[in-house]
Amino acid sequence: MGFLSGLFGKKEAPKRQLDHPNKLLKGDMLTLDDSFALPALLRGQQLKVEAIHTYEYQRSQLCEFLLRGHSGTAIYLSYIQEDESYLSISIKINRAEVERLFDLDAFAEVFEEPGNAVLTPLPLSAELETEFGQWLSDEYHQVEFAGFGYFHRQDYRGLTPPQDEHGDRGESFESYSLANNQDSHAIDIEVYEGGDTEVMLTLYRPLSDIREYWPAS
Repeated sequence: MGFLSGLFGKKEAPKRQLDHPNKLLKGDMLTLDDSFALPALLRGQQLKVEAIHTYEYQRSQLCEFLLRGHSGTAIYLSYIQEDESYLSISIKINRAEVERLFDLDAFAEVFEEPGNAVLTPLPLSAELETEFGQWLSDEYHQVEFAGFGYFHRQDYRGLTPPQDEHGDRGESFESYSLANNQDSHAIDIEVYEGGDTEVMLTLYRPLSDIREYWPAS
């Protein structure tokens, strides 16, 4: 009977293979490298996928994973595929933090035509250096001015977001971006209708910074 039940019994469903950021689903977890090249907020941390968002542009879409770890800070991860593939890892900073990190007059030039702003962080206190030092570069130059897109709080990988006003057209925004000469750090800014503004400090990192994946199921 044991042989027959083994022969004809139900087989366990194969476990989902998770070995790439493109395969992440809500509830999955990942562990980052413990290298000192990463900020303390990321170094060796285990992070859980809380939500999956989509940025929709005229000719492309970008999937964004909202991650959280023990700190509770929201971390935003995207997989970028260009000539080389890499990770974009961001944190949001509020207006008070923007004021402490940058000269506001210089920061305002990001929104002035023709979009050629150069931005240098202010000297950092020991406290700010600990919190933001590795998230910042010495100097940034503007690489995007008033790009247009829609932000969706849904996962549209492999799908086309609704294209009419009766569906979830998403939240429209203008994007402004600055990067350093090494293309290792960026500042990403999104301005939504009504003037709500999101400012993000971004790191560009190799895929190898994700050391382990843990599927939720």
